[in-house]
Amino acid sequence: MVEDEQHGLFGGYLLLNSNGRPLEFHCTTPVRANRAQEILYGPTLREYLCGEQIAAALVRKTNLAPRLICTDMPEVLAVRQHVEVPVIAVAQVAAEQSTAAATDEEGQAWRVDAAHAVGAPKSTALFSLAGAEVSVCDAHPQDRSAVIEIWQTFAARIDLTEPFGRIHEAISEAQQAQRG
Repeated sequence: MVEDEQHGLFGGYLLLNSNGRPLEFHCTTPVRANRAQEILYGPTLREYLCGEQIAAALVRKTNLAPRLICTDMPEVLAVRQHVEVPVIAVAQVAAEQSTAAATDEEGQAWRVDAAHAVGAPKSTALFSLAGAEVSVCDAHPQDRSAVIEIWQTFAARIDLTEPFGRIHEAISEAQQAQRG
């Protein structure tokens, strides 16, 4: 997903073969909640938009069935109630998410932590997969063992985090093409 302040959320879905080559790519038009949805869904709004509206629509569009769905947004775990395959959220390891130190006028050091996600679906404890921290939806704890088993067929050929960059770039390219 790519979020644009002016337009809303754009979703992207890239289906790869076991060698990491694209089989299908789909993306959505921007999705933005209206005021009534903001009020009614409250803190679960992003989970609803990302998982139930955008991700579910993208999975329905695909011609081929995935064996595993990976996302870089924990809110997308909500799509699990609409699909029959395991879904994992891959934790992003980025510089802006690290802990930093700040110093005030008196030289006192203060710890500054990155913002914490709010409203994401509950997920079981993180576990390690292919050098990344991943989680599954609490409602489907059995997905953890299924994910580990499925991943064995891809482990030697696919970097778990790399395809997210391709998805983000493809969405940006599609946005530019629409603008003209």
